[in-house]
Amino acid sequence: MEGTVFTPALEGMKHVKPEGVMLTKPFLDVCKQILPIIEKFGAAMALVKSDIGGNVTRLENKYLSNPSKYNYLYSMVQEEVDSKTAKSSSSCTNGLLWLTRAMDFLVELFRNLLEHQEWAMSQACTDSYAKTLKKWHGWLASSSFTVAMKLAPDRKKFLDIIGGTGDINTDIEKFCSTFPPFLEENHKFLASVGMDGLKAS
Repeated sequence: MEGTVFTPALEGMKHVKPEGVMLTKPFLDVCKQILPIIEKFGAAMALVKSDIGGNVTRLENKYLSNPSKYNYLYSMVQEEVDSKTAKSSSSCTNGLLWLTRAMDFLVELFRNLLEHQEWAMSQACTDSYAKTLKKWHGWLASSSFTVAMKLAPDRKKFLDIIGGTGDINTDIEKFCSTFPPFLEENHKFLASVGMDGLKAS
């Protein structure tokens, strides 16, 4: 593998906002390029992976139904807000909200791996979960997550696997600095339409 598992996502990020507006397909592509990284976590991240994959597919199907109409990521949300369907659990707005939150969790997790070299993988996961997703999850989701984290892989093995031929620390650093502004923008937009505070049903 040329470079690290982050290489495709880092490349993809250059195309997310070429004219200062978030484009649907490039944003979803970057999220998809993160899935192989999550896969390397094995069972510990099965929930996160299916969650991200499902939300990407939901948004992508909407985009593919009319690529020119939904070229900009927020156009599908705005449409649902206008038609009062944004709060439905199967809406694209809900999909974008949870996709963004799951990505917040991953950014925080990789930041922990960089900043706390002494932490075990499960500690890095639990800490990032507490900082990001936990407050949005009910008791059930929270407890299944806690159980899953006990299955987290060995930290060194994991970093070796995702490192490939590149410099994994540099790439993680790049990912943790380049990707969060997009997520921040999603939160701001969702907050502006009153959708950023929804909890898991």
